[in-house]
Amino acid sequence: MYKLWLIVLAGVLGMGAAFAQQHPMFQDADVALGEKLIADNKCEACHIRRVAGDGSAIYNPKGRINSPGALRGMVEYCNTELNLGFFPEDTHAVAAALNLRHYKFR
Repeated sequence: MYKLWLIVLAGVLGMGAAFAQQHPMFQDADVALGEKLIADNKCEACHIRRVAGDGSAIYNPKGRINSPGALRGMVEYCNTELNLGFFPEDTHAVAAALNLRHYKFR
């Protein structure tokens, strides 16, 4: 029983560390939903078409996207331009997932 408690406690502390790394703007975002929306909408395939390679060159934290607000705005731009139909909470979730994956604003 004691070992099980330690495993659960380690998991909870690990989750806390993951959330602590997220920018406060994205603390309430559903990152799992963001990851799902990125996959479902084939965002990476579009980025590959635009910049070639593996598409990661589109993510440049020192470029145009230099703040969490700019990141969220770019996701909204893609939503509008590509008519993805994201609700505001979807845009927020995608931006949060991208922040954890690429931008790492804290």
